[in-house]
Amino acid sequence: MSDVIIEVKNFNAYYADKKAVKDANLKIEKNKITAIMGPSGCGKSTLLRSINRINDLVPEFRIEGEILFHDRNIYDRETDVYSLRRRIGMVFQRPTPFPMSIFDNIAYGLKLIGVTEKKEIKEKVRWSLEKAALWEEVKDELDKSALKLSGGQQQRLCIARAIAIEPEVILFDEPTSALDPVSTQKIEGLIEELAEEFTIIIVTHNIGQAARISDYTLFMYQGEIVEQNETTKILRNPTHEVTQQYLSGKIG
Repeated sequence: MSDVIIEVKNFNAYYADKKAVKDANLKIEKNKITAIMGPSGCGKSTLLRSINRINDLVPEFRIEGEILFHDRNIYDRETDVYSLRRRIGMVFQRPTPFPMSIFDNIAYGLKLIGVTEKKEIKEKVRWSLEKAALWEEVKDELDKSALKLSGGQQQRLCIARAIAIEPEVILFDEPTSALDPVSTQKIEGLIEELAEEFTIIIVTHNIGQAARISDYTLFMYQGEIVEQNETTKILRNPTHEVTQQYLSGKIG
């Protein structure tokens, strides 16, 4: 990989005494889509959520090893976690709109980072909604409650909210698992477009989704990264038996 933005080195993650991620090593390339794939409970969401330290909020969570972002360990004591999460945004499995208007869902985050000019906020709201392929659907009802949007629209709003503050990396934790096929297709197309400007890491149990949108895939099983490679190579010619079993549906 030529332009590495994140590197995970000898990383272990624990919930109390349970080891959820075991000796993980990987590199994430800038402006590429990297899929983390594997059966339920294999550690993929734990690994993803460790990349912007969301897991810090979980009682008894602890780590060993390093995660480097621009060659700096995000688990160093001097790391400003608030600033880190601004630069590494996150979209969750289920849509999580705030109970406020569509406009305020996006403006809220902008105000938090110090944007105060009304004109700039309006421009950013429109820009992010356009990027999230939602503007044409909501432009005449920005004062409508975000909770009244459909599930797929809510998820695109959450993506707009994440990109409005212009992070460098966006983490997606199974962002389409609660959506219908049409909404899923829209989100996948959107993620591909966003990779032109952002680095994307997506957790998915959907082999087809990884095949459709990702450049690189890493396969996890029982807390370990079994193999990682270009997506086409892993799907066509996996080198480990357990990966072959997962791809053929024998485990999962």
